[in-house]
Amino acid sequence: MGEGVKGHGDARRERWREHRAARRAEFVEAALRALDEHGPDLGMDHVASAAGVTKPVLYRHFTDKADLFVALGQRGTEILFERLIPAINTEEAPVPRIRKSLHAFFSVIEDYPNLYRLLARRSFGDRPLESDPVREDKEMIAAAITSLLGDYMRALNLDSGAAEPWAYSIVGMVQTTGEWWLERRSMTRDAVVEYLTTIIWAAIDGYLRQHNMQLAPDKPFEVNKVVQLRRVQ
Repeated sequence: MGEGVKGHGDARRERWREHRAARRAEFVEAALRALDEHGPDLGMDHVASAAGVTKPVLYRHFTDKADLFVALGQRGTEILFERLIPAINTEEAPVPRIRKSLHAFFSVIEDYPNLYRLLARRSFGDRPLESDPVREDKEMIAAAITSLLGDYMRALNLDSGAAEPWAYSIVGMVQTTGEWWLERRSMTRDAVVEYLTTIIWAAIDGYLRQHNMQLAPDKPFEVNKVVQLRRVQ
C-alpha cells in the first residue's frame, strides 16, 4: 500500500517537473521572439508579453533576470552545437570541413544576432550578470579543437604541443571576426566564411610544408577524427 502511494507520488512529481521544464522552454522561445522585436535591451515585460502571460507568471518559472539569462545562454549553446557538431564531423576533407564549420557558426549569429549580442554583453536590461555563456562556449569549442588537432598531429608524427594555442587562436579569430561582421555586414556570409577558410587552411598547409608534408585540401584524410563537445570543468 505504502509503496503504491509512494510510486504514485513520484510519478506525479515527475509529471510536474516535466510540465515546468516544458513551460520554461516555451518562455525561452518567447524571449527569443522578444529579442527579435526589441533587441538586447529588452526587459522581462517584453518577454511576458511575447509569451502571452503576466510578469508574475513568468517569475513563477524564473527566479529573476539572471535565471532567464542563463536559460537563454543554454538555448544558444544548443542551437550552436546542433549546427556546429554535424558540420565539423560530416566532412573528411580538410577545407570543406573548415568551411562547413564556419558556415555553421556564422549562420547562428546571422539568424540570432540579438541573442548573441545579449549574451556577449552579459546584461539583461539594466542589470549586469555574472554568467558568461559566450566564454563557456568558446572554452568548450577550443577544448574540442585542441583534441582534434592533437589527434591529427600525432597521427602525422608531429609535435602536438601546438594544438592548444592553435585551437584558441582559431576560436578567438573566428569569434572576433564574427562580432565585426555582425555589426558591419560589409560583405556576405559566404564571403567572410571563404576568407576565414583561406586563412585557417593557409596556416595549416604552411606548417605542414615546413615539415616536408603536403595534404590535398579537398581530399579526405586517411584518419578521420570526430569532435566531441563537452563542458570544460
